[in-house]
Amino acid sequence: FPHSQIIRVQSPEGVKRITATKRETVATFLKKVAKEFGFRNNGFSVYTNRNRTGEITAAQNKSLNLLKIKHGDMLFLYPSSPAGSSSSETMDTSVSQNSRPGGAPQVVEDEIDQYLIKQDGKIYRNRDQQLCRHGPLGKCVHCVPLEPFDEDYLNHLEPPVKHMSFHAYIRKLTGGADKGKFVALENISCKIKSGCEGHPPWPEGICTKCQPSAITLNRQKYRHVDNIMFENHTIADRFLDFWRKTGNQHLGYLYGRYTEHKDIPLGIRAEVAAIYEPPQIGTQNSLEILEDPKAEVVDEIAAKLGLRKVGWIFTDLVSEDTRKGTVRYSRNKDTYFLSAEECITAGNFQNQQPNICRLSPDGHFGSKFVTVVATGGPDNQVHFEGYQVSNQCMALVRDECLLPCRDAPELGYAKESSSEQYVPDVFYKDIDKFGNEITQLARPLPVEYLIIDITTTFPKDPVYTFSISQNPFPIENRDVLGETQDFHSLATYLSQNTSSIFLDIISDFHLLLFLVTNEVMPLRDSISLLLEAVRTKNEELAQTWKKSEQWATIEQLCSTVGVPLPGLQEYGAMGGSSHAVAAAMWPCQHCTFMNQPGTDHCEMCSLPRS
Repeated sequence: FPHSQIIRVQSPEGVKRITATKRETVATFLKKVAKEFGFRNNGFSVYTNRNRTGEITAAQNKSLNLLKIKHGDMLFLYPSSPAGSSSSETMDTSVSQNSRPGGAPQVVEDEIDQYLIKQDGKIYRNRDQQLCRHGPLGKCVHCVPLEPFDEDYLNHLEPPVKHMSFHAYIRKLTGGADKGKFVALENISCKIKSGCEGHPPWPEGICTKCQPSAITLNRQKYRHVDNIMFENHTIADRFLDFWRKTGNQHLGYLYGRYTEHKDIPLGIRAEVAAIYEPPQIGTQNSLEILEDPKAEVVDEIAAKLGLRKVGWIFTDLVSEDTRKGTVRYSRNKDTYFLSAEECITAGNFQNQQPNICRLSPDGHFGSKFVTVVATGGPDNQVHFEGYQVSNQCMALVRDECLLPCRDAPELGYAKESSSEQYVPDVFYKDIDKFGNEITQLARPLPVEYLIIDITTTFPKDPVYTFSISQNPFPIENRDVLGETQDFHSLATYLSQNTSSIFLDIISDFHLLLFLVTNEVMPLRDSISLLLEAVRTKNEELAQTWKKSEQWATIEQLCSTVGVPLPGLQEYGAMGGSSHAVAAAMWPCQHCTFMNQPGTDHCEMCSLPRS
């Protein structure tokens, strides 16, 4: 058949190949499709594009050649929807293995990614008065818009940008003649592929089909986050207070949001609104993260406040002169910026927070999770340095192939294969003493090949997602400082903050977490209205929640600790019956459990009411 050609048709059932001729009519071709897929006539629709444009119908009465359907083209088949169902949903879930080479699934990307995909992204330039020889409406090489991945433009920015943004990198991949038709962002795997039946399992056997490829480490040309910005100095100062008071290192999780970073084409910024400090053990030169039973609740509350976990921060500070308030400058090009152990920890965090990506067969690629180090700068003042580790480092950490060196923090070590685990060879390129480029085995490995630096900034005009108070509510897990979160500290906080605007008093991230996680009266199931009020800065909603029975009970608990609350009697008149119910309840003097009115013994510890 000299004119035969194969047309690929993708459906929820998979991809099938239909043999046709160039002169074949659309009606004949659709009958072949219906027979191949087992559809009745008019039970499906075929389009030239995945977004359901360019429908092919028998009524067109044209040949495939006239419709410019060529050998190897992909068409998209959508079944007709039964009543009450959506065929688009069916297609979205079914094409997860066949929508692209390698099978990129249909996933819901982050809001910032969806926004940047729709942006032009080009770098527009004004007409050059000296070099441009055309009219005001013309364009030439000196003023034509540049692509967002133009390296010459990025290198001439002040300061120069070493890494293009991730979305600029995607534009570079999809900017060719094929418009990225065959682009698939593959995640690196260091593990033996399962299911190979031609030989015994490792360590008795291995073949080229199941053996992972060797890895040559390259400095990553792009980064998933281009800037880290703390909303205000107070967030960082309160975090540093722990080190100032104890001299021990400290760690916290950054909660915020991802927004557009306009200084870099198609850039992404991680804005930090709060720092949560998990249970930990810190010394002057070490940190140990303990299991956090409240981690899930914190993420849940943050999500209701419009926030998410965007990174982690830790201190590496050594006081140099206490009178001047200076710190030691220890992290630099002569030592290291991140140690191997810190790179492994960052890689582990990034693997836990993957970046959802439509171009990856796995549905995720890389991570937007950032690392911030509070350390001494060249001027011996505290500086905040931002980093990520590369996707190659994430893969080595995920598959447990990378180890730290005990005596050299700036060096990592690629594990050697054992009977329990096969580890592919890991290489990096270096320059020898003669100026020649050589390939070295990553045993040991300079971790600078794994690090991507990110600018960390504070805004000229501070932003406040949460209120700032001169007498803030204590931060969680600081019992070692004598700063505890309990109803006595809550009563003290409320007595010192006498603002008439309830929203200003209650808009404290650590206070909201205490209201939800305290053991006496957790409000996890009844605080959604208050969280919505804080998220939208709606005082009316906050006042509505203030009149609830839950807040009346909280105030009653505070009043039992002996700290007078301003406006409590006035609120009792406003709260009405809710406050009366709370007042009738009584707290146990032994376990502080709130008991129902009319009971003589504590329902928790069974001791008599005293």
